[in-house]
Amino acid sequence: MTDTPEQQQARMGRQAALVIAGTGVFWILTTLIGGWMGLSNRMLALFDLVALAGFVWAFWMIFQIWRLRQNNQG
Repeated sequence: MTDTPEQQQARMGRQAALVIAGTGVFWILTTLIGGWMGLSNRMLALFDLVALAGFVWAFWMIFQIWRLRQNNQG
């Protein structure tokens, strides 16, 4: 069964939302737990970079959804 373009956009939107929410929770938890455990600033910066990569990936997913909507309109 093939998804309609609207269903595909909705699925991609849910995935992007989950990536954003998961990355945010990951970032907050690693910052809190890392500070509590006394991790070095270098290790905390690594977690920050991982979170940044997650947010960039989510932005890329949103951009793809936008492009898909533009292609479906024309």
